[in-house]
Amino acid sequence: MKSNKKAFALPVALLLLVVMTLMGATLVSISAGDIRANNDKDQSQQAFYAAESGITHAKKWIKTNTNNLTGSSQKDLNNDLKFCKTSFFPNLNGTNGFHYDKKSLNEVIPTSGDEQKRLSNFSFEYFIGYSPNQNGNNSSAQKKPGTNKTYYTIFSCGCDGSKSTCRSQSNKIVALEAVVTLSIQ
Repeated sequence: MKSNKKAFALPVALLLLVVMTLMGATLVSISAGDIRANNDKDQSQQAFYAAESGITHAKKWIKTNTNNLTGSSQKDLNNDLKFCKTSFFPNLNGTNGFHYDKKSLNEVIPTSGDEQKRLSNFSFEYFIGYSPNQNGNNSSAQKKPGTNKTYYTIFSCGCDGSKSTCRSQSNKIVALEAVVTLSIQ
C-alpha cells in the first residue's frame, strides 16, 4: 500500500509543476506585451510633444522675423525636409512654404546628463506657409479684409528619432498643424 501512495504523489507533483510553469510563462508573456505597449505609447507621446515643440519654435521665429514675413517667397520644401512631408497634411494645397527648420529636443530644452541623451532621441521639423484664402489659394500672405492681421500656417512633425536617423517608415511620426494670426501694428 505504501508504494501505491508514493506512485500517486509523483504524477500529481509533476502535473502541478507543469501547470504552475505554464501560468508563470503566461504571466511573463503578458507582462512583456504590456511593457512593449507602454514603450510604444511613450514613444508616440514624446513624438507628439516634439511636434508641439516645433510649433512653439516656429511661433518664436515668426515673432522675431515679423518684418521679413510678408515678402517671403514660396519654395518647394519636400526636398529640404527629411521626415515631415507635405503629404501628411491633407488640408495643404501644394508643397510650398517659405521657412523650415529642424532640431532635436535637446537643442531647445536645456538639460544635462541622462535627460539630455534621452531628448536627443526626439526631433521635430516644421515649415511655415501662408494660410489659404476662401478659394483655397495659399500662394501669398492672406490678410484679413479690413484689418492688419495676416494668417500663417505652421506644419510640424515630431519623430521618435534624432534628426539624422528619423525615417518615416521606421519611426513614429506625429503631424500637427496650427494657424497663427499676426497683427502688425
